[in-house]
Amino acid sequence: MKRREFIFGSVAAVSSPAGPHAACAQPARLPTIGFLGSGTPATAGPWVAAFTRRLHDLGWIEDRTVRIDLRWAEGRHDRSAEIAADFVRLKVDVIVTYSSNYAQIAKQATSTIPIVFALAADPTGSGLVASLARPGGNLTGLSSQNVDLTGKRVELLREVAPGLRRLATLSDSNNLTSAMEIDIVRTAAGSLGLEVVPLEIRRAEDIAPAFATLATRADALFVVGEPLTFSHRTQINTLALAARLPTTYSTREYVEAGGLMSYGPSFPSLFQRAADYVHKILRGAKPADLPVEQPTRYDLVVNLTTAKALGLSVPEAFLLRADEVIE
Repeated sequence: MKRREFIFGSVAAVSSPAGPHAACAQPARLPTIGFLGSGTPATAGPWVAAFTRRLHDLGWIEDRTVRIDLRWAEGRHDRSAEIAADFVRLKVDVIVTYSSNYAQIAKQATSTIPIVFALAADPTGSGLVASLARPGGNLTGLSSQNVDLTGKRVELLREVAPGLRRLATLSDSNNLTSAMEIDIVRTAAGSLGLEVVPLEIRRAEDIAPAFATLATRADALFVVGEPLTFSHRTQINTLALAARLPTTYSTREYVEAGGLMSYGPSFPSLFQRAADYVHKILRGAKPADLPVEQPTRYDLVVNLTTAKALGLSVPEAFLLRADEVIE
């Protein structure tokens, strides 16, 4: 073969779309994680950072070995449904989200794409999975056990505020598990002889009016942990402090923002463990075969600065039991 013919033939083979090496010339598609954030980067960014750090430890480097399509619903249910539908259209390899509500939204969008929930208050009670040991379907992840810890939070609040007689609750009526949690609050409060004053919100604009209706109707406030209350935790704490209401929450981030106390699992650690689920799924595991995990540790966090502002004297024995005291 002449040299000119050899060069021409080689170029034709490489440049022709139908050539045998055409597929090799195109970059390989990276596995894609669709991350549906229920809040905003400001409120949940540290949790996402914990998730991505763990992925990195497992060998998944963003834009090199995996693509992460991170989107924020900003507490809007309509927006979250749009994001979930777009992830399905894009055929992402796995969807990651958190809270029972948003996991349900993702579940309604697809029955085939694997879904990992970084935390859900009651995965079985809300219908996300058939059971913790055998999830079935296309969902699995971490249970925050928040509903199971509800009664304990009421008891701990009573210890710090012994004069408590009327307990207000604040919850998002859009949230699937709120009603269940409020029922548990009623049961726990009833056993302590407490009256429950329920407050329901559906959007941020409802928070201030809800507090305005309280006046002198309550002695303390139980806030249900969910995307709406979490996103607006600073406002809630400011209003609670102005109303002289001790507050109890599900996670320390509320207490860092001025709440009185929290009892629950570490959310960053749950998001780290969610990355392990994603790793296994991207390696070929099926969600139905991955049992839902439960937290192994619960932290009691107390904000002494808030206690002093409320005129509360937290017992020394209580502080000794706390895992963290914010001063």
